[in-house]
Amino acid sequence: MTYKPLSGKAKRSVQLATARFNIWEGAVRSSKTVASIVRWMKYVRTGPGGNLVMIGKTERTLKRNVIDPIIEMVGTRRCRYLAGAGEVYLFGRRIYTAGANDIKAVEKIQGLTLAGAYGDEIANWPEALWDMLGTRLSVPGAQVFATCNPAGPVHWLKRNWLDRSALWIGHDGTTSTGHASDPVDLHRFSFTLDDNPHLSPDFVESLKLQYVGLFFKRYIQGLWVPAEGAIFDMFDEKRHVTDDLPAISRWISLGVDHGTRNPFHAVILGLGADRKLHLTREWRWDSAQKRRQLSDAEYSRELRQWLTSVPVPRSDLTGVAPEYTIVDPSAANFRVQLHNDGVSARLADNNVLPGISTLSTLFALGLLDVHESCRHLLLELPGYCWDDKAAEKGEDKPIKVADHGIDAARYAAHTTRAVWRPIVRPGLPIAA
Repeated sequence: MTYKPLSGKAKRSVQLATARFNIWEGAVRSSKTVASIVRWMKYVRTGPGGNLVMIGKTERTLKRNVIDPIIEMVGTRRCRYLAGAGEVYLFGRRIYTAGANDIKAVEKIQGLTLAGAYGDEIANWPEALWDMLGTRLSVPGAQVFATCNPAGPVHWLKRNWLDRSALWIGHDGTTSTGHASDPVDLHRFSFTLDDNPHLSPDFVESLKLQYVGLFFKRYIQGLWVPAEGAIFDMFDEKRHVTDDLPAISRWISLGVDHGTRNPFHAVILGLGADRKLHLTREWRWDSAQKRRQLSDAEYSRELRQWLTSVPVPRSDLTGVAPEYTIVDPSAANFRVQLHNDGVSARLADNNVLPGISTLSTLFALGLLDVHESCRHLLLELPGYCWDDKAAEKGEDKPIKVADHGIDAARYAAHTTRAVWRPIVRPGLPIAA
C-alpha cells in the first residue's frame, strides 16, 4: 500500500498534537489513523526515554489497524512485531502491546511507569483502563496518542474527556480553544469522511451508500449521536421480501440461535446466481407454545431432518447442505452435540454492533432479501429497536425482545462475510 503525504486537517493535527492527551476521532477512512501513526512514530524517535505501550481493543485489531500499517511505512527492519510476546520494536525501542477487551486489561498496565502510549479504538475500552493509563504516565513529558470512531453522546469518553478538550479542530475544520469550562490537557481532532482527499470519488460514494441511519451519522459524518428508534429502518417489505428465489449457487450458512426456554431459531443463507444473498428458509421451535422442551440431541435430530426437506429453488430437488453451520456462542454444548452427530459447526461472531451494521449495509444496498416463508423473522425485523435506557448510559444495545430470528440471520451473514463478500460485491467494506 502507498501512503500519500498528509494534507489539510490530518497535517494540522500532527502539528497540534502537543498535549498530554491527543485524540483523533470521527469517520472511517478519514485519514485520522494515519495522522495519529505519523505523530506516534515521531514521538517514539524523539520523546522521553522510558516504557512505551500500544493498546487496542484486541492485540489482533491493534496489529491490523496500526502495527501492520507502520510496517508498510517503515519496513520490517525498523518495525518488528513479536507475535505472542506482547512486544513490538520500533526504531529500536521496545514497546509493550496489549488488548483492552475487558476490565482485566487494567492489570496489564498496572505497575508500569510509562513515557508514552498509543491507543486504538479507545471508545471500546473499559473506562477503568483509560483512567489507569493516565496514572501510569509519570515520566516528565509523557503523552498519549489515540483514535476512535464515535459512539453515543453520553459515552464516558465524550462526556469526561472530549467535551473538555483544551483545543479542538472541529468537523468543519475550525480550531477552537477555551470552549470547555473545566478543560483537561487534551487536543481533539474530529474527522469526517470528506477530510481524506486521497480517496477516489467512487470509493467515497460506495462508503456513503454502505452506511445508513446511525452508522452513516457516526462512520461517515463522524458524529456522536444516540442509537434510537428502529434498527433496520431501511428495511422495506416491498423491496426486501420475495416469493420467488433465484437459483442458489452456494448454500453459504445455517445460522442458529439456540434456545431452551426461549425459541430456537435457524435460518439458511444462500448466495444466488444473481450475486445477492438470500435468507431462504427458517426453522423454529418455541417450547412455550409447543409445551415441550427439546434436548440438544433432539434439536440436532430435528434440525438435520429439516435440512433434508428444504426445497431447492429452480429445481425439483429437496435438501440443502450449508457450507457452514454457525451456532450461537452461548450454545457450546449444542455445538458439541452437532459434532457428535457428524455436523461441523462454528461458534458465531457475536460482536453485535458490527453484525447489525453488516445486515443494515446488505439491506441498504439491495444485496439481501428474505423469502416470504421466513414469517417469524419477517415479524421481528420491523420491531427491532435500540434500547433507549441503554443509550442513556452510553451503551448501544438492541432491546432483547423478539430477536431470535434476527440473531440467527446476523450469525449466518456476519460470521461468513469473508466468504461471500468477494462475490457479492468485490471491495465492499463490510464491518470488520
